[in-house]
This record gives sequence, structure tokens and C-alpha cells, in this order.
Amino acid sequence: MSHEMRPTLAPAFLSSLGWIALLGSAALLIGNVVGSIVVPDHDWIADTVSDLAAGRFEIIQDVALYGYAGALLALALGTAHVHDGAFRWTALTFILVLLALCVVIIGARNEYGDGDSEGLVIHIYIVYVMGALFAGCFILMGLVGDQLSGRLRIVSWCVAVLWCVGAPIFFLMPTGYDGLWERGLGVVSLVWVVTYGCVLLQVSRNCQGGNNRNVNRSDEV
Repeated sequence: MSHEMRPTLAPAFLSSLGWIALLGSAALLIGNVVGSIVVPDHDWIADTVSDLAAGRFEIIQDVALYGYAGALLALALGTAHVHDGAFRWTALTFILVLLALCVVIIGARNEYGDGDSEGLVIHIYIVYVMGALFAGCFILMGLVGDQLSGRLRIVSWCVAVLWCVGAPIFFLMPTGYDGLWERGLGVVSLVWVVTYGCVLLQVSRNCQGGNNRNVNRSDEV
């Protein structure tokens, strides 16, 4: 059953959040490409992204991760802003916040890629949590995304299937290929983030174009 969206929205706020989501996604992509080129002896097929975030050039991947965390947080704020009061939107908002926090923790704790095993090593557990959170995020948006955009709902379900199949396989991949597989999963998540960011931009334009602040479903993005 469809719920009516909250009647008042701030188009400029939604627009800024959409752009932050797009710029944060670009930061992750560019940082990974640059890091893969700059870091000596890095094999983008065999070495994971985590290997880029430790060592002499760790700042490149760290900035990329923080940018992506910003994108996820922007989507969380956007989700909260278009919240219609249903539990699914509440769950989606908190999941996006937790995902942003997980990405920040991964970027801040350099306990991977450099063989560091001292103290409490939580990287692998954070990765498990992120895998579950992303799956929940995609599925929830598949359930409620039609209220914003039919295309967002379709993309969410497609991404959910790819993620739920591909993420478990990652942990079974030989080390000679897991870097490539991980990057594939990263692209899957980026497709969703970029799509949602574009939807927020379109919703903002719809509000401004209609000279009101109502949410209009958009199939143009």
C-alpha cells in the first residue's frame, strides 16, 4: 500500500544532497583508479581496495573512502527528508547512517594491507556488517523506491540480486582474483548510490518546477 509523502520539502536541500552523493561517488572511483596507478606493485586483480588504504600512499584511498561515506550520509539525510512515516523509510535511513560510519571506520583504522595484526582487528567484521547492511539497503529501497521513482525501484532490485549473489562469493574467491571481484561489488554499490543521487536531484527539480514543495514521483532518471 502506497503512503503519501510528507507535504513539505526543501528543493535546494535535496539538490545539495544529490550533488554530494554524486561527488562522493566520483571521489571513490577516482581515488581507486589513482591509487591503483600510484601504489607500487599494486595488482588491481589480485589486491583488494583495502591494500590501497595502508602504507605510504594511504591518504589517496582514505580520502576516497571518506568521500563515499559523505555520499552515503547525504543519502541518509535525503531519505530522512522524504520520509513518509513508514518503518521501512526509518530502517533505510539508519542503515545508510551505519554504512557511512562503517566506511569511515575502515578508512580511519589502518589495520589491513600492511600485515598489522596487533590489538583488536575489526576490519573483517566491519566488512561482514557492511555486506549485510548494503543488502538490506537495496532490498528496502526496492520495496519503497517506487514512491520516488520507478527506475530507482528497478535498479534497487537488480542491484540487490547482484549483491546478494556476489557478496558471499567474494569470501570464497581465490586471492588471485578477489581484488577484481571486490571492485565489481563496489561498482554495483556505486550504481545504486548514483541512481539515488540523481533521483534526489530530479525530485528537487520537480518541486521547483511545480512551484510547490510536494514530492513528485519521477521516472526521468
